[in-house]
Amino acid sequence: MSIESPIKIFAGEKSTYLAEEIARAYGTRLGKYTLQKFSDGEFQPSFEESVRGAHVFIIQSTFQPNDNLVELMMMIDAAKRASAYKIIAVMPYFGFARQDRKDKPRVSIGSKVVADTLHSLGVDRVMTMDLHADQIQGFFNIPVDHLYASSLFVPYIKSLKLKNPVIGSPDMGGTKRANAYARFLETPMLVSHKSREKANVVGQLTVIGPVKDRDVVVVDDMIDTAGTITKASEIMMEKGANSVRVVATHPVLSGPAIERIEKSPIKEVIVSNTIPLREKCDKITVLSVSNIFADTIKKVYHRESISGNFIV
Repeated sequence: MSIESPIKIFAGEKSTYLAEEIARAYGTRLGKYTLQKFSDGEFQPSFEESVRGAHVFIIQSTFQPNDNLVELMMMIDAAKRASAYKIIAVMPYFGFARQDRKDKPRVSIGSKVVADTLHSLGVDRVMTMDLHADQIQGFFNIPVDHLYASSLFVPYIKSLKLKNPVIGSPDMGGTKRANAYARFLETPMLVSHKSREKANVVGQLTVIGPVKDRDVVVVDDMIDTAGTITKASEIMMEKGANSVRVVATHPVLSGPAIERIEKSPIKEVIVSNTIPLREKCDKITVLSVSNIFADTIKKVYHRESISGNFIV
């Protein structure tokens, strides 16, 4: 008689806030886990309960990617050495995803390095949300469940009952995502064409598409320094837009991002909680992805199809 492998859900230190919501939505509790820290910055993870023969789901977004990624790697190794049956890395935000190709000579493809490292450690599956580039899934030789926050954001946008909406992309690379939102919301689409002087610094920016008298909703996978979206919102308002909102899955919000958003004409920024907000901002609305991940974890554990979770 076969005995079904138990499920155990653990969280890295910086993702405990989200993991607790996911575990609660699943109907279980987080596993007991400690992180011993040394004075020089070294740390050692430890599972404080048995994981032998278990399906171990480790939830850790890799924002501030260096420490959080190393902690995830060491948790995977600890679970492997403790005889876990299956190890699934749940990475709501996948750090290094912007490094998906060689865009100049003699640079690393960071997301491929992360994929190879996780695979070499023995992880059996990766679960993530709104990758910066879809092709990153191909860097793995194991199953990747690439979830989309659109199943959260599309109903929210509909609830706003905007009179004359248009979906916008902040750059040419985001047109596929924007087109999917426009299709489901049955709205036209516009595109912002930008050139970068260097990383996180926007040069010229041009808006192409219907703007005048429109309620613009710009969709993107992340907001980092908010330079692009704030500059785009100013141009759109100058061109006669009624309002500008921004939907972005991952609120990286580094450097002057929140200050820029507060000073901009953007009416609302809608984000998920894959990354915790570092400070409060009245313009930012946070929607939780906990139910999406809990449902997907349940279906993966019971070997059920997850295709019904996808809108985009």
